[in-house]
Amino acid sequence: MAELKQSLLPPKPASAINLRDNSYRPSASGRTPFQGVDVLGLKKRGQGLRSWIRVDVTGNSQVIEVDKFSMMRRCDLPARDLRLLDPLFVYPSTILGREKAIVVNLEQIRCIITADEVLLLNSLDSYVLQYVVELQRRLQAAGVGDVWQSEGPDSGRRRGSRNFDNMFGNTSPDYLPFEFRALEVALEAACTFLDSQAAELEIEAYPLLDELTSKISTLNLERVRRLKSRLVALTRRVQKVRDEIEQLMDDDGDMAEMYLTEKKRRMESSFYGDQSLVGYRSNDGGLSLSAPVSPVSSPPDSSRKLEKCLSISRSRHESVRSSESANENIEELEMLLEAYFVVIDSTLNKLTSLKEYIDDTEDFINIQLDNVRNQLIQFELLLTTATFVVAIFGVVAGIFGMNFEIQMFNNPGAFKWVLIITGVSGTVIFSTFLWFFKYRRLMPL
Repeated sequence: MAELKQSLLPPKPASAINLRDNSYRPSASGRTPFQGVDVLGLKKRGQGLRSWIRVDVTGNSQVIEVDKFSMMRRCDLPARDLRLLDPLFVYPSTILGREKAIVVNLEQIRCIITADEVLLLNSLDSYVLQYVVELQRRLQAAGVGDVWQSEGPDSGRRRGSRNFDNMFGNTSPDYLPFEFRALEVALEAACTFLDSQAAELEIEAYPLLDELTSKISTLNLERVRRLKSRLVALTRRVQKVRDEIEQLMDDDGDMAEMYLTEKKRRMESSFYGDQSLVGYRSNDGGLSLSAPVSPVSSPPDSSRKLEKCLSISRSRHESVRSSESANENIEELEMLLEAYFVVIDSTLNKLTSLKEYIDDTEDFINIQLDNVRNQLIQFELLLTTATFVVAIFGVVAGIFGMNFEIQMFNNPGAFKWVLIITGVSGTVIFSTFLWFFKYRRLMPL
């Protein structure tokens, strides 16, 4: 991994080294030249050059620098598709099938897959390097397997059995074309990355939620709030990848468009067929040496009709054969997408279960808070009732504190009877309130 990372570092331009060496060297006029000017770097930035990692069919990788317009011409892509790969902008996960390429934007993996190569934006991110290493390993292993199958005394029989298996829809990864292998590694890297993040979130979430249920505090609530924000963002990303895979699986036309090897083979066969057809005619309109000699020379109109009939029959044959192979290839790609759809759906189920656990914890906390609030209300009700009973003694004391003459004041035991009667009345009133609260089920007594 370290060697690959070192090899993928962009090389230092020689102009910068020469400028740095010559910056301290005075000129003939005694003036020092302008220091720190990288003319080549300015030229590259002006042209919009970007560093790409290229991995070919054999698994060899190299770093190339290509500008935007050259990449558009090379892969036959519009500018909006290349904009999806721009690391300066955040775009949702997307898989687009074009005429000559597949544009993949899955988390850290942003690449262009063609029938002959994979082009990734050069980055020192660990997931990008792991993608390159894993793709090289699978391509080289597949190449060794092909060589091993081609060797041996019964290689022809093995090739025949391989074709027999392909005829009945064998979807082993060894038989997948190059673009599907590269797409599989990209899907695997994205699903693994999202699943690892979901696992880390689970490990962090469950202890925190259990701690919150045992001790409700502002710090724990703030931590749960941040955790829920991360969960919502991760769920949105996983849902986008899942929807993108499901959308591809539901559209047979998009899946057929992504089979680049078959389209390239058909284009080459049609090109060579046209060349062989042109070989029957010379440049000046006459018959060439390779054309079949007829005893009766046919007029030019009949030859044109013959060419037209041959081209129509060849195109019909190619369309029928391409439709049959497309159906088979759609099944292969659909099975490949189904496997990773199950993986990403499992990750989404984990996040959904975690969200439900958070919702259950919030409901439990709300129930606890409601219970505490009800207890406070009950205590306040009892306290208000007791205050009302005690206020009766204040009313009695206020009445007897008035400045007027009463015969009861002359009796020494009258104060004692006033206290007894007031206390009994307050107790009866308080008991009556409690019975009313119990009767109306305002508090559990």
